[in-house]
Amino acid sequence: MGDYNDTITVTVAPDRLFAYLADVENLPAYLPRLTSARPHGGDQVTVTAHIDPPDAPEKDVTSEAWIHVIEDGKTLEWGAPGEHDYHGRLQIDPGDDAATSRLTVQLHTDSTEGAQVDHGLEEALRGIKNAAEAADR
Repeated sequence: MGDYNDTITVTVAPDRLFAYLADVENLPAYLPRLTSARPHGGDQVTVTAHIDPPDAPEKDVTSEAWIHVIEDGKTLEWGAPGEHDYHGRLQIDPGDDAATSRLTVQLHTDSTEGAQVDHGLEEALRGIKNAAEAADR
């Protein structure tokens, strides 16, 4: 069980980065294992991920999640119901100039070892940075 956080600078203006991240259909572009995200019913999202667990065969898993888009403060909160108490918060702040943003992700999960979560969080931040910068060109 643990709480994790990390920050990265993204070369996209805060308003544009927030608009990109608030569109849940963009999730598969920056989360490497996610293959689809379909919004429905307000904050509800059906997501499908391709996973390759070390002790089982790889497979596609579909589940329900929620994402709250909070315009004031450029924040997204998300979670997935289930045994692992997985939820998090993404905050976009102005960067050093008008063309950059500081993206901070906070994550809580009961399911995994710390090093694996840290690696996944770094991978997600790099994915967001690369996808958002490419989409903003």
